[in-house]
Amino acid sequence: MAGRLTRILAALAALVAWGGLAIQYWLLVKTSGGPLPAAWLFLGYFTLLTNSWVALIATRAALRPAARGGLNAPRMEYAAAVSITLVGFVYSLLLRGTWQPEGWQAVADHALHDVSPVLFMLFWFVRLRDGAGAGPKWRDAPWALVFPIGYFVYALGRGAIDGWYAYWFLDPAHQSTGELAISVAALAAGVAVLALGFVLLGQAVARTGKRQA
Repeated sequence: MAGRLTRILAALAALVAWGGLAIQYWLLVKTSGGPLPAAWLFLGYFTLLTNSWVALIATRAALRPAARGGLNAPRMEYAAAVSITLVGFVYSLLLRGTWQPEGWQAVADHALHDVSPVLFMLFWFVRLRDGAGAGPKWRDAPWALVFPIGYFVYALGRGAIDGWYAYWFLDPAHQSTGELAISVAALAAGVAVLALGFVLLGQAVARTGKRQA
């Protein structure tokens, strides 16, 4: 039953993520002037890149639940869990109050920032309780930092080229150089704390599954 639940949650996580991504891309096409400008904007958002990553992992887990390599390696799923949770936290803390999306934008917004993180976390928890690994190790924590910190570097680099920044807290036009440095440092520290916390959480969930086996 636990294995079946893992597969169901993976399928739901994939469906919500792919659906939210499709809606968001369609909206970007409508507002940006075409598929190519929309794709460039799409690739600038941490939310959309992370949900794409999560969608691929969840899709493969739904189709091949026994696979534990590549996209579905325990370390990869752990790192994705950290990043998608960061999506939800940052949106709720820094972005949710800055606008009021309506219609299809609200649907995409809730799917990608609220529902997708919850479903992927449930999938990860049940996967660990199934006994698919002993939970993340402390040495896995640095791997969870690679994607978010890599994004910060990428976002600042592409913004310096075209002048567009997806998020106000990474935009030099909204902050002084010192404030921007503090924002990036605070985000990196937050990711590190989250990554370490998820090691403890993942190990605890995995131990619970072993006790019930």
